[in-house]
Amino acid sequence: MPVQETSFIQDLNRPACKGGIVSTVDNRIGFVRGEFVPLRDAVIPVMDRGFLFGDGVYEVTAVIEGRLVDNDHHLQRLERSLAEIGIANPFSIEAWTGIETELMRRNELRNGLIYIQVSRGVAERAFQYAEGLEPTVVMFPQFSRVQSNPVIETGGRIITVPDLRWARRDIKSTSLLAQVMAKHAVKQAGVNEAWMLDGDEITEGASSTAFIVSASNELITRNLSQDILPGITRRTIIEIAKRHGLTIAERPFSKADVLGATEVFYTSASTIAVPVIEMDGVSVGGGIPGPVFRSLYDAYLQDVMTLPAIIF
Repeated sequence: MPVQETSFIQDLNRPACKGGIVSTVDNRIGFVRGEFVPLRDAVIPVMDRGFLFGDGVYEVTAVIEGRLVDNDHHLQRLERSLAEIGIANPFSIEAWTGIETELMRRNELRNGLIYIQVSRGVAERAFQYAEGLEPTVVMFPQFSRVQSNPVIETGGRIITVPDLRWARRDIKSTSLLAQVMAKHAVKQAGVNEAWMLDGDEITEGASSTAFIVSASNELITRNLSQDILPGITRRTIIEIAKRHGLTIAERPFSKADVLGATEVFYTSASTIAVPVIEMDGVSVGGGIPGPVFRSLYDAYLQDVMTLPAIIF
């Protein structure tokens, strides 16, 4: 049995936190270093490599009406990210899902997000590390109705920023300084998201996957490589698009392509999908959310509601 899994299974038998909806840092329950604890009481050692170096990865799963959305694919991506940086996965998919389910129960979480962060572990500060460190696992919920975003109806606005990230963008690293800077630019500009540029080509959003619909009605998104994160919602939207008979083109595209597109949108676990009506102050996609976006978004939610709900 993987590291920490035995203690987790024993901990599942402990009584749940009592009370109403848990929604603040002061009263949320997290899973930290093998224990379910109030986040206000959670402690991470100063010498944790996640704190010192950003030496770790993370994952996030949406919860919609008590349903863990695309969860197996998120956990498979977590497994891949861990393997790419040489951290042993501390849990099986079944155990990860069990912890997520228990976090939902203890926090009465019906709609929101569950974050997983795994660092290499605790050791004396040095760039080199010993093999076999025990990974540090931190998990916590956030409360939101990702399926009830008003920008879905009005359309969102984006800016473009230089892509300043490291070369292994396919790993969902906790080292997010470039994204923090991009999101600060988003806040300053009063828009919804930033799309990152490598030269004149769009790589992806600061926390999303970029899509356009071309004048020839192709659904275009950048092909998977080390240049972008393999988005899980991206994957599901492409599957839905194929079911709807859309032509999919996975290839790089430019700012000029965005300006000439009939529709523009982005996807992520925390937003599902958001239509874009403006980029860098210029109207795109006709200035309104388009029918391709709407059909894919509605189909996504319909699929979600066929998943089994967790009852608590």
